[in-house]
Amino acid sequence: MDKTDCIENLLSKPYWLIDVLPKQVPAGSAGQYFKAERYFLSWLDEISWRFARILIRLNCYYDLKMSTDGESWILNASPGDLARRFEESAASHSPLSILIGSDDALVTFSGDDHYMTIYNPDEDLLELVCQCAQAEGLFVWGPKQP
Repeated sequence: MDKTDCIENLLSKPYWLIDVLPKQVPAGSAGQYFKAERYFLSWLDEISWRFARILIRLNCYYDLKMSTDGESWILNASPGDLARRFEESAASHSPLSILIGSDDALVTFSGDDHYMTIYNPDEDLLELVCQCAQAEGLFVWGPKQP
């Protein structure tokens, strides 16, 4: 299976968000979600650094394959290069995809959101992601899975 088919398959799997918020904001919430979202996006550089540090930690346990275009992939980029690519993604609002392990899980960052998405993590990977996110002051939550 080529990487494009692999990614398409993973995007249909269960997912969780690594986010600045602890859970989904309900539609019609009485709070100020949109004002808070604009505020969070104003410090997207800091958030992207936090995301990079999560992935740098994960790379101690798993191989990571990173791509900015879905065609060329870098295996186990140096911590500095991985952080730089997150920074560039946030600055240019361009997507970043990271395959984890034997291409069994996928992390995506759109470059202009205050969250990353992880698709198809097994129990061990999800637990590790939660611990790494917590160390960065972030939360991991998922929508109700069918």
